[in-house]
Amino acid sequence: MSEIMSLIYTGISELLQFWQSVWQALPGDWSWVLGIVFLVLTVRLALLPLFVRQFRSQRALQRLRPQVQSLQAEHKGDRMAFATAVSALYKREGVSPYAGFLPLILQAPVFLGLFHVLRHLKPSTTDPGTQTLYGWTAEQFHDASHATLLGAPLASSFSSGGTVVMLVSAALIAAMVITTFLTTRMTMAQNGPADDPQQRLVQTLMLYGLPLSLLVSGVIFPIGVVLYWTTQNIFALGQQAWLLRRHPLPAPTPVPAT
Repeated sequence: MSEIMSLIYTGISELLQFWQSVWQALPGDWSWVLGIVFLVLTVRLALLPLFVRQFRSQRALQRLRPQVQSLQAEHKGDRMAFATAVSALYKREGVSPYAGFLPLILQAPVFLGLFHVLRHLKPSTTDPGTQTLYGWTAEQFHDASHATLLGAPLASSFSSGGTVVMLVSAALIAAMVITTFLTTRMTMAQNGPADDPQQRLVQTLMLYGLPLSLLVSGVIFPIGVVLYWTTQNIFALGQQAWLLRRHPLPAPTPVPAT
């Protein structure tokens, strides 16, 4: 497992270095800022076919919801028979209820890897062996670890900096929280309203709980990670708006007469 994560850290470092080199001619440290932004765009564009497949699968599940509810009533009290009937329905319709998890599973290592890489880029690190981990040269490590956004080091966090760091970090955390709320709300809109009161409660908790948890945990995130998350949310908002326009909520499939 550690070897796999090491490969992920190296891949993220090399991709970040590539995009930084593309924008190297820009003044100041904007090349590192744009390196993080285009790292997000690269990952999201690579995963776009999976997100489209996920969206279509969700739409198919919504279309089949009346039939699933009918099967639930038919097999009330017999969970095994209900699960078998639903599985047969999905197989017949060519629908996978698990398609929505794949993009999330693939994004998680990237986020964790970027979090680790940015925490690794500490100006206080002077050991050459540590500096050159994950494909960095000593010069690249120095430049990246001292890169700033509006005067705040990308590797610093709200809880570890001075006034400038706290102001920049607070602005990015606020943007991260707001865009997370908007992204979650749009995702719920694309899934349609929940029928079960318990599901509606879970949706409400996610809608407000996730942004609030980020408001708390954002104070320990490096500024670069908060920038990554906010950029990803902005891209996700545009992506979801595009998908909603192309694939509106389908009309439910009527339950076959028995």
